[in-house]
Amino acid sequence: MALLENVRLAILVEDLYHELEFWYPRLRMVEAGATVLVIGPERKEYKSKLGYPVMADLRADEVEPRDFHGVIIPGGYAPDKMRNCEALVGFVRDLDSQGALIAQICHAGWVPISAGILKGKRCTSYKAIRDDMVNAGGLWEDSPVVVDGNLVSSRRPEDLPAFCKAIMEVLQASSAGTPSSSA
Repeated sequence: MALLENVRLAILVEDLYHELEFWYPRLRMVEAGATVLVIGPERKEYKSKLGYPVMADLRADEVEPRDFHGVIIPGGYAPDKMRNCEALVGFVRDLDSQGALIAQICHAGWVPISAGILKGKRCTSYKAIRDDMVNAGGLWEDSPVVVDGNLVSSRRPEDLPAFCKAIMEVLQASSAGTPSSSA
């Protein structure tokens, strides 16, 4: 039996996403047995910072948070665009209110900031957005990965192994059966 056999995850995408921060977690979760759907503002092809394409499976306004165990938000310049899409921000906010996994790396902290879900939570990010995280009420730490309940955060690509391990541990501890039964 795969570690995450009954887990359904979303991974957010926008133009200028960071290649490693998108593909590494996506492939690790698929390898562990999870179903991973790519969610963007539109159902279209998005390009990474280096031009690598990925097609969104669904638009953010087509998804129901109750159908997912969590979301992975990659960094790059994409989170600055993501936070301008209310459907993406609302999806993250609704997942958090269900206690579902919210996993963010690098600049992805901007999305939970816009969702208003960091207040009082331990977190980390790329150092350039530390002040933004703190000003949003986050308790920022300079650590490879920080887990606070359903929030998993990490700093940069070098931290991806610890980030993915923490995601899997949180999902294994919290999910049983269908997404709606774990909420």
